[in-house]
Amino acid sequence: MGSIAADFSTLVRADLLTWALGACALLLVLLALEHARLLRSRRRVVQRLQAANSQLENLRGHDMLTGLMTRADFEGALDEAVLACNRDAASLALLYVGLDSFRSINEAYGHPVGDAVLTQAADRLRTALGVQLALSRLDGDEFVLLLAAGADEAADAAEQLLRELQRPYTVDALSLRLGASVGIAIYPDHGARPRLLGQAAVAMRSVKQLGGGGHAFFDPALAVDERDQAELLQALRRAVEQGQLQLVYQPKVDAQSLQITAAEALLRWEHPQRGTVGPAVFVPLAERHGLMGTIGHWVIEEACRQAAQWRGLGLRMRVAVNISGHQMRQDDLAQHIEDTLHRHGIPAGRLTCEITESVAMEDTAHTRATFERLRALGVHVSIDDFGTGHSSLASLRRLPAAELKIDRAFVTDLAHSERARSIVKAIVDVARTLGLHVVAEGVESTEQRDVLVALGCDELQGYLFARPMSAAALALWAERDEPHDGAPADFRASLFDPTAPMPLD
Repeated sequence: MGSIAADFSTLVRADLLTWALGACALLLVLLALEHARLLRSRRRVVQRLQAANSQLENLRGHDMLTGLMTRADFEGALDEAVLACNRDAASLALLYVGLDSFRSINEAYGHPVGDAVLTQAADRLRTALGVQLALSRLDGDEFVLLLAAGADEAADAAEQLLRELQRPYTVDALSLRLGASVGIAIYPDHGARPRLLGQAAVAMRSVKQLGGGGHAFFDPALAVDERDQAELLQALRRAVEQGQLQLVYQPKVDAQSLQITAAEALLRWEHPQRGTVGPAVFVPLAERHGLMGTIGHWVIEEACRQAAQWRGLGLRMRVAVNISGHQMRQDDLAQHIEDTLHRHGIPAGRLTCEITESVAMEDTAHTRATFERLRALGVHVSIDDFGTGHSSLASLRRLPAAELKIDRAFVTDLAHSERARSIVKAIVDVARTLGLHVVAEGVESTEQRDVLVALGCDELQGYLFARPMSAAALALWAERDEPHDGAPADFRASLFDPTAPMPLD
C-alpha cells in the first residue's frame, strides 16, 4: 500500500513539474510577444516624433494656417533686402494687403470657412506675381509682400493682386467674393527702413477708409492724418464720458399736406476746439475703435426720452434714429430698443430705425437675426440711402422694412436730370409693389418738391422745410405753429394739440 502511495506521489510531482515548466514556457513566449509589441510601438512613437519634429522644423518661421513667413522672419528678410538695396542703389516696394469686409465672412459662415478663404488668398498672393523677395501673413486678414521694384512696377503689381483677390473663393458649396486694399511704400523714397512697414499700413488703411478695392502709395500727409485721427479718438472717448454728444432733429413732412409727421434724430459732437464735428467724421472712428455700441445705445435712449417729453407737451409724431452696421451686428440691439421704449412709454411703431441699404443687404447671420427681432418688436424700419446699393425685389421682400428713403444724390439732380427722375420713379414703383412708404431726403427747392410730389413720394425732408434744430427749438416751433425759416410746413391738424388728452398711440 505504501509503495502505491509513493508511486502516486511521484507521478503527481512529475505532472506538477511538467505543468510548471509548460507554464513557464508559455509565460516566456507571452513576455517575448509583449516585448516585441512594445518594441514595435516604441518604433512607431519614435517615427511619429521624428515626423512631428520634421514638420515643426519645416514650419519654423512660417504661419501655421497659410504656411507663409512669420512677421519676425519677414522683418529679417526686409533687413537683408535693404542692405542689398543700399549696396546696389536699387529700390524696394513693400505692398501691404488687407482683405475688405473679411469679418463678415467669419460672422456669417464661421471661422473654418474664414480660414479656408485666408488659405486661398495666401495661395493667390504666393503665385500672382511670380518673383517676390518675401511674403508674410502679419495678422488676421492682412498680408505683406516685398518686391524688388520701383513705383511703376509696384502699382502694376498691386493691380494684379487686386484682380487675383477679387476672384470668387470656393469653400464647399459656397462661392464668396471679397475685395482688397493695398498700401505701397517704396524704399528709399518714403524714408528709413524702421518706418517702411508702418507707412505701407497707413496707405492701406487710407484705401479702406475710402471704401476699399484699390491701392495707394504712402504720402507724408497720411501720417499727419494718422496723428490727427489718434488725437480725435482720444477726444471722442472724453466726449462720450463727459456727455459732449448731442442730438438735433430734422422734421419730415407729409408730401400732400406739408404737415410735420416725424423728426429724424441726428448725432452731433461739439468739440471744444474744433467746433461741430459731423458724424461722417467720428462715426467711422467710433466703429473702428469699439465706441459705437456705447454711442448707439445713448442715441436710442436720448431719442426715446425726448419723444416722451414731447408727448407730455402734446406733440405726437414718429422719431427716427440711424442704426449703424456695427449696431446691427450686436446681439442685444433689439432688446435694448424694447427696454428703452418700455421705460419711456413709447409704442414701438412710433420709433423708426433707419438702416442704410448697404448694411441691410449684408445678409450675414447677425444682421438677419437682428432684422427678425426688430420685426417681432414692431418698430418702423426704414431703408436709408436707397438707390446707392444693389437691392433686388427678392431681397427687399425678405426685410421687415416699412419704408424706403431715397438718397439725396438723386433728389439733387431731379430738376435738370431725366435720368434722376427715372431712378426716383423706379424706386417709387418698387415701393408701391411691395407696399412700402417712400421718403425723399435732401429737398432744397420747390422744383424738387413738385417733382417728388408728382412722382408719388409720401414724405419729404430737407432744408426747404427745416434745418436740423434742437429739441427745444422744435417744441417751440410746434407750440407757435409758425413756418420755420419761411418754410411752408406746420404741425396743425392732429399732430400738435396741447389741450388734447394724451393717448398712448
